[in-house]
Amino acid sequence: MIDKEKVEAGVRLILEGIGEDVNREGLLETPDRIARMYEEIFGGMDMDAAEPLKKRFHASNNEMVVEKDITFYSTCEHHMLPFYGKAHVAYIPNGEVVGISKLARTVEIYARRLQIQEQLTAQVADALMEQLKPKGVMVMMEAEHMCMTMRGIKKPGSRTVTYVTRGIFNEDERLVNKFFQMVR
Repeated sequence: MIDKEKVEAGVRLILEGIGEDVNREGLLETPDRIARMYEEIFGGMDMDAAEPLKKRFHASNNEMVVEKDITFYSTCEHHMLPFYGKAHVAYIPNGEVVGISKLARTVEIYARRLQIQEQLTAQVADALMEQLKPKGVMVMMEAEHMCMTMRGIKKPGSRTVTYVTRGIFNEDERLVNKFFQMVR
């Protein structure tokens, strides 16, 4: 749970630290706005990512299920700057499937935490493996990191791609290739 008072106090200190007047008209409500924004963008910290995956349906189809182009926004834990992009999630059911919106919801819950992309990718895959018990999972994420585009090396448009495989995707290169064909 976000402690609004601490966030507001911290924002005031940052504003003072960069030489701003915390009492000037444009900044008077900024600490409150930032605290409310943090409640929203870090809302995944208080959420159980397994919850959306609990309602499943029996299915005889054991072919690959892919949900691609899931837009996500996250915040880098190193610089507290946003990174954002698309997630592509696939799994091979083992007698049960989950509603497709639940895949996006799982991505969203993990993305709404201080995070690194590598960890985010693995967390989504591991949650699916643990909850759905599928034959395999593959997750790929492509993101632009503001810590690279607006500061530091300043390379706008560069994208970081991460992917993880679990289960049968580790054993069958044809499935991995099929996944890449489907998301491109």
